[in-house]
Amino acid sequence: MDFALSPTAQEYLANLQEFMDEHVYPAEPVYHAWRRDAGPDNHDLPPMMEDLKAEARRRGLWNLFLPEAGGLSVSDYAPLAELTGRSDLAPQALNCSAPDTGNMEVLHMFGTPEQRERWLEPLLEGRIRSAFAMTEPGVASSDATNIATSIVRDGDEYVVNGRKWWISGLSDPRCEILIVMGKTDPDGPPHRQQSMVLVPRDTPGVEVVRALPVFGYQDQEGHCEVTFTDVRVPATNLVAGEGDGFMISQARLGPGRVHHCMRVLGKAERALELMVRRATGRIAFGRPLAEQGVVQQQIAESRLALDQARLLVLKTAWMIDEYGAKAARNEIAAIKVAAPRAAEAVIDRAIQVHGGAGVSDDFPLAEMYAGARAMRIFDGPDEVHLRSLARREIKRFS
Repeated sequence: MDFALSPTAQEYLANLQEFMDEHVYPAEPVYHAWRRDAGPDNHDLPPMMEDLKAEARRRGLWNLFLPEAGGLSVSDYAPLAELTGRSDLAPQALNCSAPDTGNMEVLHMFGTPEQRERWLEPLLEGRIRSAFAMTEPGVASSDATNIATSIVRDGDEYVVNGRKWWISGLSDPRCEILIVMGKTDPDGPPHRQQSMVLVPRDTPGVEVVRALPVFGYQDQEGHCEVTFTDVRVPATNLVAGEGDGFMISQARLGPGRVHHCMRVLGKAERALELMVRRATGRIAFGRPLAEQGVVQQQIAESRLALDQARLLVLKTAWMIDEYGAKAARNEIAAIKVAAPRAAEAVIDRAIQVHGGAGVSDDFPLAEMYAGARAMRIFDGPDEVHLRSLARREIKRFS
């Protein structure tokens, strides 16, 4: 395995590092001050984000997650994703933030020419946002075959009825389209019952019930509960074919999990940096924290955890590039467990070293922790991925 970056990726990485240092990090306090003043119920995009997006486009740092746009392999994009993970502002500035990235990949792979023109092009331009509606409050959605939302064909239309929640991005006023997963054939084979349809946000019957906070933090884009009541969309809004919903959801998650995992490791790398700076600058019992054996162990354990997780993610990216996502399914499941666990542990240690300051909003650590902890649930909880890994391992020896 060769994890060396291509010359193109090295150029992008240097360009991105400069963009982060000169534009993204300085914009963070301005962004957070704007959002504090606007209040938690305001989900408008802070104005400085448009400036960041314009600068990213000027630098050619745009849509790099899509190989056809940036010319990067999954392995090449991985360290770029890690760098963007150091700031919540960066992925959106580069038009590389979820759930848009996954939705763009779905439309790119499975969309009709008309669907791509209507929805993919404005998403690639960063003019609109999107949402992916799969998780439901009434069923254990970690098992996608449980999805209860109905999608029923009625002549030249599909009628959607159901309730979803944790639908990221839906509070953003720029969100114009949802990819909704539901059942078109409840009596069919378990993995052929589900389909996906495109539902414009302003379709009658679509109602956002509330935006859900994560450990008390309300994201700008929101994570919403939404109901669909006799929502009618043209039959041409079907993505791929009836019964293809499960297949599409699996195709959506391969490279996307690499992106997610590298970003959370970038977040944790920043937490480790904050931990070290705090430890070298604080005096306790007559000497800096960094000279205390227990703190040194926390720093060392953090370095081990991050490097181990990163190597596994890079191996996964390499396997996807070489053999495809299906061949890397074990690794894809493994990194979804390993990376958030490592990040959560590192951020927790950083909080501990910061003491009371670590759980305050004076530092970004508490919000970082909330995001890393939540990642152990979204896109499939740890237990689902561990189950898959265990079953495949058992099969090898039976």
